[in-house]
Amino acid sequence: MSLTLSKINASAATLTKNRTEGSVVPTSGMCVTCVDGCIGMCEIGKSAYRGHEVIYPQPFGVVTTAAEKTYPIDYSHFNIMGTAVGAHGIEADSDKAIFPAVNLEVAFGHDKGIKFHYPWIIPGIGSTNIAKNNWEGLAIGSALAGTGLTIGENVVGMDPEAVIKNGRVVDTADLKRRVKLYKDHQRNGYGAIVVQANVEDTRLAVQEYAIEKLGVECVELKWGQGAKDIGGEVKIRDLKKAQLLYERGYVVLPNPTDPNVIKAFEQGAFKEFERHSRVGMVTEESFAKRVDELRKAGAKYIFLKTGAYRPADLARAILFASRYKLDLLTVDGAGGGTGMSPWRMMNEWGVPPVELHSLLCQYTKRLADKGEHLPALALAGGFAFEDQIFKGLALGAPFVKLIGMARAPIAAAMVGKTIGRTIDEHQIPVYIERFGSSKDEIFVTSSKLREELGNDEFEKIPTGALGLYTYYERLAQGLSQLMAGSRKFAMEYIVRDDMAALTHEAADISGIQYMMDADKAEVDKILDS
Repeated sequence: MSLTLSKINASAATLTKNRTEGSVVPTSGMCVTCVDGCIGMCEIGKSAYRGHEVIYPQPFGVVTTAAEKTYPIDYSHFNIMGTAVGAHGIEADSDKAIFPAVNLEVAFGHDKGIKFHYPWIIPGIGSTNIAKNNWEGLAIGSALAGTGLTIGENVVGMDPEAVIKNGRVVDTADLKRRVKLYKDHQRNGYGAIVVQANVEDTRLAVQEYAIEKLGVECVELKWGQGAKDIGGEVKIRDLKKAQLLYERGYVVLPNPTDPNVIKAFEQGAFKEFERHSRVGMVTEESFAKRVDELRKAGAKYIFLKTGAYRPADLARAILFASRYKLDLLTVDGAGGGTGMSPWRMMNEWGVPPVELHSLLCQYTKRLADKGEHLPALALAGGFAFEDQIFKGLALGAPFVKLIGMARAPIAAAMVGKTIGRTIDEHQIPVYIERFGSSKDEIFVTSSKLREELGNDEFEKIPTGALGLYTYYERLAQGLSQLMAGSRKFAMEYIVRDDMAALTHEAADISGIQYMMDADKAEVDKILDS
């Protein structure tokens, strides 16, 4: 029996649908009966009049997107294993081994100098509108929670107020604001703000500027992401801005300096320009050179983020991160996305998370067995809840220290921001109003934060930040409960045997024991005693 894994030719992401929604050809996604006279509601039809615009999720700037494709194996194909015996990291005493006693803190980096309250990080939110419009909530919420946040690619290049002299950035508005919002709310040295760079950012010396002028300690090299195998892209609705970006060296389509294109734009033939980044060209020589440049510029910690590329590229990533003594490697599985990654690419390109993360563990163990230096690892690719976080940490134990999440934290920040607006407008939806009419009543973490920060400081916290902070609080308690059930009371005690595979295929891919084979040796020992 064949199983269709992809949903094609109609999606909420591209604002398209089939005319015969109940009867669709599995291979093409076309309606079983394609009728002459249809106005073109499906993706083929919409492409007939809007062309390349339909490549990308819509409407741009107010949505985040992720693939609809169903992979043969995902993290739901594993279950967490609990036990009734003992405790790790705490005394095996029922009065002491309670879930609030679980320690979720993690420390990493060459000197263990980076400390997070929780084992997760937002691994790269850059120049898209969805990032810029929600940065207050993301930065302040992350800082208050004591977790990491990465400023993604192209932020400086997209900033109309950035001052660039002789090809290097010397001043910014947006990057300066993003760093400051985080650092102003950081508490007790927990968490980290990270500045990422792609080809264009490196040419502009963005990371050197961040280190020297903004006091940033953590920088990240980028080899793509899980959503796409091309550089980052956004849409531009303003002709002058499109021309500015073209002058700064970006690939802008169509050419905003072409008189015919300008005329067509002004007449309304199209409403958006596309700004694209270039793809990187990785070599060990250039990688080593860049790491050396960043260290000489004063970078205290250097990270690498790679995407869902083929296995040989994953091997290069872990080898280079090992050889040049990086502090963190983030590996992002296929299917994710926060901006406007091409929709078909997001669905059909790359190595899925469980397969990619399993390969990473195999390669890392090979290096570990040789006694090589290993960076801390972070896994990304559709994580959203505490059970998935636990499974990612268990799959990658003992090398994985963090889980990367982007869409879920953005969603929490957006919801918090929206609730704040409804409070200000006295138009709180009934679904929310049942909890109260003020942020103190609606956001369950308010009283604790108000006590910790004081009334004046608490009142300055935007509701987007409260949304993210409160979502993180839920994840923390949920993860603590799962860990307590497995009798693991600190992060370092999580091991691969803390979960089991539900299918033979999941077991074969991951190396995690099949459920029916779990604890076999111990079972024999118990029953034969």
